[in-house]
Amino acid sequence: MQNIILCGGNGTRLWPISRTLMPKQFVKIFNNYSLFQLTVKRNSKFCKDSFIVSNSRQYFLAIDQLEELNIRESKFLLEPIGRDTAPAIALACMALDREDIVLITPSDHLIGDEVEYEKVLDKAKELAKDDYLVTFGITPTSPETGFGYIKADNYDVEDFYEKPNKKLAKKYLEDGTYYWNSGMFCFKVGVFLDELNRYAPKIYDFAKKAYSNRCDDNPITIENDDMLAIPKDSIDYAVMEKSKRVKVVPSDIKWSDLGSFDALYGELEKDENGNTVSDRYIQINSHNNLIYSKDRYISTIDIEDLIIVDTPDALLISKRGSSQKVKEVVDEVKKKTNLHEVHITTHRPWGTYTVLQDRDRYKIKTIVVEPNKRLSLQKHFHRSEHWIVVSGTATVTVGDKRFIVRPNESTYIKMGEVHRLENEGKIPVVLIEAQVGEYTGEDDIVRIEDDFKRV
Repeated sequence: MQNIILCGGNGTRLWPISRTLMPKQFVKIFNNYSLFQLTVKRNSKFCKDSFIVSNSRQYFLAIDQLEELNIRESKFLLEPIGRDTAPAIALACMALDREDIVLITPSDHLIGDEVEYEKVLDKAKELAKDDYLVTFGITPTSPETGFGYIKADNYDVEDFYEKPNKKLAKKYLEDGTYYWNSGMFCFKVGVFLDELNRYAPKIYDFAKKAYSNRCDDNPITIENDDMLAIPKDSIDYAVMEKSKRVKVVPSDIKWSDLGSFDALYGELEKDENGNTVSDRYIQINSHNNLIYSKDRYISTIDIEDLIIVDTPDALLISKRGSSQKVKEVVDEVKKKTNLHEVHITTHRPWGTYTVLQDRDRYKIKTIVVEPNKRLSLQKHFHRSEHWIVVSGTATVTVGDKRFIVRPNESTYIKMGEVHRLENEGKIPVVLIEAQVGEYTGEDDIVRIEDDFKRV
């Protein structure tokens, strides 16, 4: 069995912890592991390989987190733009043998009972061998309105239901034959592709064309125009709700999709007052609060049932029970700033940079370049740059010159001059970069040569 891991997401539901370029599956929330890493670790016990479908901008972030797990052989398919789960799964399946059995899992789910999880996977694999498309129905524990539901009689699916209102959700819970739709699936590659071709032929045809025009084999890269041509649809709408070959495995596995801060509150450790545990939290007579901060101390007095999420560049305060509205906040944020997209620390294939100050006509950053990595050969039209090395030894190219800059030494790159920063050493290079110019946006860059094939 192979694990196809879906790494889509735009970082809205757990904003400001997650952003477009750092969606929740890559944020290290649980014992310094990300949900993506936990997914890989969990499913590697049951699957021989991981096949990761990712946005192209998050590829190197996924690679770095896999390397932290000492995993270097995973297969990737990179989408230039998301078209929902049906195209993503179809493209991945087209890279596999028809008789392969695949386990489809999102990268951002949490599963608390791995013993029971192994049992439901065994049952799903058994059904998949008999040419069924298998979905996993989560035993509901509350009348949730944020999930789709599956009505079932043992393993037989009777119907799929959209996200209900509160009254219907309570009815589903009391009935006992309804399950949350988990978004996880198990089937033979050939059976799924045949059913996709039967019920959503346009998705199948355009996905097949996109796959035939792919670039490279690992990572498999899909062209932007080909991806845009594929109709956008979920696997549920495109196939599962129409096919006659669907089975469901009831699954009591302590599952959470962490789709809101309320869901996150339910999974985090709490103190005797019901507040989430943090060594940076001081409280007086405060109860049942989610407090998240990795930098500043947070103190509360006489409050209860709040969500307080502090990051270096954004603060969120909400009542518990209202965190589904975070998406509405993100819509407003998009109108004013790019805080929906990036943190002050941004990950790049070569390392990271952190914006210390961003003001009119200047910007100051800390840049970290990992060993044996280098930035693109590049130039800027609207800014000059001053580099001061703090630690490590930087190899710098400016025009036709190539030279070494050591700790406490500096160099200057004039506007329009071709340059490159490189780390040929064994420890990270850390430097301070001061940009000065009329425009210091990240899009003022012309890449002349790049190890990571960026444009």
